[in-house]
Amino acid sequence: MPYYVFRINESAGALVKNLELIETFEKFRDAKLFAQEQRASAEVGDMSMIKVMFADNQLSAEEQLMEKREKPVVMEWEK
Repeated sequence: MPYYVFRINESAGALVKNLELIETFEKFRDAKLFAQEQRASAEVGDMSMIKVMFADNQLSAEEQLMEKREKPVVMEWEK
């Protein structure tokens, strides 16, 4: 299964994330290094995120990124 590198632009209050596929890799190491380079070369004030997803296909990777996740509940003793 390939690794997909996406740029995610999420505006405040928006329900939908804007996903842009940047590159596809066969090895995690290559995808990780590429993502780190993209983050390092980002302009000041650029609020987009770079994410690496491992999935069967591009559609599956996009669906995983679009899922709404609940914030974990932090118990009092974990603070």
